[in-house]
Amino acid sequence: MKFANGNSNFMLYTGAKELNVIKKYHLEYNIPLFDRVIDFGWFYFLTKPLLGFIKILYNICGNFGVAIILFTVVIRLALFPLAHKSYKSMAKLKKVAPKMKELKEKFGNDKKAFNISVVELYRKEKVNPAAGCLPLILQIPVFFALYKVLIVSIEMRDAPFVFWLKDLSESDPTSIFNLFGLLPYVVPKFLQIGILPIFMGFTLFLQQKFNPQPADPNQAKMMKVLPFLFTFLFAGFPSGLVLYWSVNNLISISQQWLVSKIEK
Repeated sequence: MKFANGNSNFMLYTGAKELNVIKKYHLEYNIPLFDRVIDFGWFYFLTKPLLGFIKILYNICGNFGVAIILFTVVIRLALFPLAHKSYKSMAKLKKVAPKMKELKEKFGNDKKAFNISVVELYRKEKVNPAAGCLPLILQIPVFFALYKVLIVSIEMRDAPFVFWLKDLSESDPTSIFNLFGLLPYVVPKFLQIGILPIFMGFTLFLQQKFNPQPADPNQAKMMKVLPFLFTFLFAGFPSGLVLYWSVNNLISISQQWLVSKIEK
């Protein structure tokens, strides 16, 4: 819409914030930063191309849920060399776990002597405990960018995946506390722990089986609680994001399993 006021002309856009439409007017009228009307957040440089890439995958497969799965596979392929190195390091850590336990028993509460011995053990076995963090750190911006895509892009509104997942921008509507809809009552929002978050928590539980256990018993107990904690945390997230993390975990489990077989 155009308005004239004396010698000045004004343009007003009143449509939906769809990326392709915004891009069209941005190019047609040469409006600086017009694409910023979509709130892509701090990771704007990543969120915008991510949405564009997912839309390309959607045009190929015709389902945003499948597009997110394909996107996850592409991301994991890009991170494959780093992840492979990370899982090799974790496999070595798992091998030295019995020696770590022996050191813990040997030095008891002498933390300084224990830490010195652990560093020496890592050096001797050529193990880098920090190697497992890098792939995860690189995925954090992708995680937040995808979260932003799901909550701000109009393309994701009412985008179905399968069966009960009718809107990937909303949380899983089912709940274990009413047997996923079999019992005739609605549970409070904070108890809405759906099928997809539970599946995601299960993948985290399986993934922990391939990871070396902490030498500290208290840390080991905390690690066992994490799958349940993340299940409750992710239950309120958009189901598209939970789908991404679930598929990501499944790929990690497969890769860790292969590495563990090779390293034996």
